[in-house]
Amino acid sequence: MHCAGRIGVIAATLGVLAGCAVSPSRIPVEVVGALSQEQQHCVEFFRQVDEAVADAGAGDGMAARISGYPQLRVDRFLASYAQQPMSDAEFADWLSRLLKLGAAAHGVELMNLPADESARLAQRLRNLPPALRQAAVGVKACGNRLNAVIYGSMEERRKLRAAARVPDEYRTWLRIAGLYWVSRIPFAAGVGRWQQAVQKAFDVPLPKLPLRGSLVRYEPPSAATPAIAAVSADASAFPLGIPEPRGADLERLFAAFAPEFIIDTAGDADRPGALGWSDGPIPAVDISQPVVYRRISHARYQDRVLLQLNYSVWFPERPLASEWDLLGGHLDGMIWRVTLTPDGEPWVYDSIHHCGCYHQFFPTARAVPRPQPATLDETAFIPQTLPAITAGTRLSLLLESGTHYLQRITTTHAEDAQSVHYAFADDDSLRSRPAAGGARKSVFRPDGIVPGSERGERYWFWPMGIPEPGAMRQWGRHATAFVGRRHFDDPGLLEKYFRMSQQ
Repeated sequence: MHCAGRIGVIAATLGVLAGCAVSPSRIPVEVVGALSQEQQHCVEFFRQVDEAVADAGAGDGMAARISGYPQLRVDRFLASYAQQPMSDAEFADWLSRLLKLGAAAHGVELMNLPADESARLAQRLRNLPPALRQAAVGVKACGNRLNAVIYGSMEERRKLRAAARVPDEYRTWLRIAGLYWVSRIPFAAGVGRWQQAVQKAFDVPLPKLPLRGSLVRYEPPSAATPAIAAVSADASAFPLGIPEPRGADLERLFAAFAPEFIIDTAGDADRPGALGWSDGPIPAVDISQPVVYRRISHARYQDRVLLQLNYSVWFPERPLASEWDLLGGHLDGMIWRVTLTPDGEPWVYDSIHHCGCYHQFFPTARAVPRPQPATLDETAFIPQTLPAITAGTRLSLLLESGTHYLQRITTTHAEDAQSVHYAFADDDSLRSRPAAGGARKSVFRPDGIVPGSERGERYWFWPMGIPEPGAMRQWGRHATAFVGRRHFDDPGLLEKYFRMSQQ
């Protein structure tokens, strides 16, 4: 192996090990000493829980821990509020959302604890007051108690604002080791060549797109496309003005904007299914039932919060094109996202694969691209623009066989395609799946990587600073640019590239 190859392997391995380390959130001794006995019991409760989770390797990597605040977690959307002025009501809303993220993560981690570790944790919690001896009950009770300390102190509020940050998915030390400021130049040229190839494919007339197998059209569970009212109406119930539809309203939204996937199918690798655990040591896709996973997210535009609907599919693999193929491997898939205007119309669509790769933007007539500075950094790649689209217009996504690359977005059906209905599932369900022996496990490692999905490109692409480039990732862990720094869940990303037209 050449010296450069050895360095690449070492760097990639160190990146994985660094990413896998999940440390419990420590509270400074002087802070603990100022708390009431009841609150100190809560600090000890979270210490025991977090150490058990870390020892078992059961940490959930979706939202970031906040140093000194073990009951809380933060994502990039909520972190975007940390430095802006907030009223008491707005701060309370923000704080409750951080607690909600923390409680959800702890709930997942406790479900995923192996039975022996769970039993040891229960034994250790017997040294605490009776109300804290059941972990699930203690998470809620202690979360509220410790949050009361923060809300009641302006100094604690200030400290939390300063600490509520999400580390980016790039490792600066990898870029230094890989001479990034030089190596980015050929990488940028490679990105440009890929964009040219994609644009060429999008420019091929639809009837002349190459076909390796036969077309299969995966349709939403319901053929109905209900009309949708403005999505901003429910935001007024929250001080921060965050639209958060629930129940039947959320179901109607997901149904209204659900795409259909038209897939060139040459084998089982092109059939989407349910991701989970079977008898093997790594997650796998069950293609017996086509599944589309859903989640909501949010973007920020000027002084408004925009609702985003995310739809994702998983495939068993991206087959190797040859023994030298760096991009193929176990598991593959893509996320399709629609960002809605406050009046409920699509503004911008965008898409990535689960590796964070191949970020493409599809603006509607409501989105006007902003001029971008001359730079090597990746900006918005727009292979196709779309007309004004209203709720009830079903989009069809054409996917290539093998690579599962997007080839076209249309509003017409492939009438000659075999038709199959997919089922919806909650994307968060992937954080805890049934496993062998009655256990439960996340399909993601604590660093957000899907085990077994590693790609050969990791030995060559590491100088761009992304750990395990090409591997499938958890929501919140998608770096989407090799050159520059960009994240799929950055709430300010779309405003950077587009402005909103009122037409």
